[in-house]
Amino acid sequence: MQNHFPLWKNSLVLIVFMISLLYALPNLYGEDPSVQVSSSKPEKISPAKASEIEAAIQSAGITNKAFEFKDGRILTRLSNTDDQLKIADLLRDTLGSDYTVALNLAPTTPAWLQAVGAQAMYLGLDLRGGVHFLLEVDMDAAVKQAEERYNDDLRLAFRNEKLRYQSVAKDNGFIKIKLKEAADKALLLALLTKDFRTLEVTEPPAQDEVWLKLSIREEKEIKKFAVAQNMTTLRNRVNELGVAEPVIQQQGENRIMVQLPGVQDTTRAKEILGTTATLEYRLVDVEHDLQKAVEGHPPVGSRLYMDKNGQPILLNRQIIVTGDQIVDASSGMDQDGRAAVFISLNGVGAAKMGKLTQANIGKPMAVVFIEYKIDTRIVNGEKVRHKEKVEKVISVATIQGAFSKRFQTTGLDSPQEARNLSLLLRAGALAAPVDIVEERTVGPSLGQDNINKGFLSFVVGFVLVVLFMAVYYKLFGLIANMALAFNVVIVVAILSLLQATLTLPGIAGIILTVGMSVDANVLIFERVKEEIRNGNSPQTSIFMGYEKAFATILDSHVTNLVVAIVLFAFGTGSVKGFAVTLIIGILSSMFTAITGTRMVINWVYGDRRVEKLSI
Repeated sequence: MQNHFPLWKNSLVLIVFMISLLYALPNLYGEDPSVQVSSSKPEKISPAKASEIEAAIQSAGITNKAFEFKDGRILTRLSNTDDQLKIADLLRDTLGSDYTVALNLAPTTPAWLQAVGAQAMYLGLDLRGGVHFLLEVDMDAAVKQAEERYNDDLRLAFRNEKLRYQSVAKDNGFIKIKLKEAADKALLLALLTKDFRTLEVTEPPAQDEVWLKLSIREEKEIKKFAVAQNMTTLRNRVNELGVAEPVIQQQGENRIMVQLPGVQDTTRAKEILGTTATLEYRLVDVEHDLQKAVEGHPPVGSRLYMDKNGQPILLNRQIIVTGDQIVDASSGMDQDGRAAVFISLNGVGAAKMGKLTQANIGKPMAVVFIEYKIDTRIVNGEKVRHKEKVEKVISVATIQGAFSKRFQTTGLDSPQEARNLSLLLRAGALAAPVDIVEERTVGPSLGQDNINKGFLSFVVGFVLVVLFMAVYYKLFGLIANMALAFNVVIVVAILSLLQATLTLPGIAGIILTVGMSVDANVLIFERVKEEIRNGNSPQTSIFMGYEKAFATILDSHVTNLVVAIVLFAFGTGSVKGFAVTLIIGILSSMFTAITGTRMVINWVYGDRRVEKLSI
């Protein structure tokens, strides 16, 4: 028959509708402002510690809606965001750096929905509130750091090969090597070809010199790695901050967008995200004359540093271990009550540290703290950002005995500095300095206002469309409205299943799909009316209306889908959020407007003689 669906097709539509309704339901239950507590150590929170934390919350005079302890984590639900912030500050002050305290929005989804994996969508920064940073990676600094590494590696290679040289120095993008004997040039070129293939060799007119420069390909790889490594480090730091559902995305070649929903303390966030801090461990050079180094004549294998008090100290150029070989760090107090960072090294770092300390018992070893600072200066009436690399020796101690994997570092000014340094070391060092070029803060009240306005715009648009369709197309219009509601349910269900983050542009995408879904039905219904005017029977008009309108609907939806895919591929941030909802909406509207409405119309008009259609 013309207007009759087989049982499997009817069953398919009903099954899709029931599943979509099930997975869209959690979004109706809302969320509770909550504080989540977890251990920053491998050990989970014990039941005794959980009881202690619960007692601390109760003593603050704030009533929590629920206190949940599961799998070594604590979640306390509160009535409002003010109580949430108070409890978070209280727990951060009392628990210290061994625990991570995170602001969260805990869903109130019933257990029976959670059992089938049904969860609500996440809310984006513009709906939930928080902070937005746009960070710019200093690519030039990344290249300079690579040149410094090559500089040190070349010196070490020359000593190992017993190749005599007069100087190895960086100058205007080149590493200039001056040999003591021109006859050693062939040996130098052979060594470069063997171990330093990423460096381009330039031979100046002088016979005893060779100039090296990073190849274009190597520079690109260094810059690409710097952004990728910085994104990984920033994710680790955000995890240390305890932010739920952060967004960290690359924008362009040298920028990284960081969105921290629920965070209102921008000072703390900026301090942790933008700081480039690490440690280096070096032996103190006690064999050469410090005064000569101060006068500008440091020995070849050593370098002059300043300690915390501004006094000069001579250290070996050879680095024992660096921050990237640290696998864990925690802050605390040593036996003398001084702020300290307790450090654990990876296998390579532990082996190097053990070998060196075994061979140098009784000799002093220094800890160098390295940090990049950015300040704003007024130059010719304009603000100019100035970047400075700060290196200072924070500790010098005599090696009393061999140690390798675990040890402590002292010399820090305060427990807060020790906590910050331990956090940065756990998260890893940034591969290149970053500069915060844009900062925005969205308050929780503004986020709620955005939700209310977005929901109001959706309701007004939806109601106007429903009224128009019901008045203009009568029963057919009511059926289209049912499909329209079905379409919205499908979009929300898919976004929930994907655990996508809903933003204001995402709401705009959902509203746009409402219009697109109705547009498809308008094309079908107008085609049905045209067939009736041509003298066809009602059943034939329904059949021909759907058949002839399908090509036009497919064409318009495919072109829109192509645009949405392009937006997703090349857009960033909010553009991607809009594109995701648009893509899902286009596909679901094809299903609901063609298959869904036709199934209901077949139920109403199929299998019987019809004299007139309510259209």
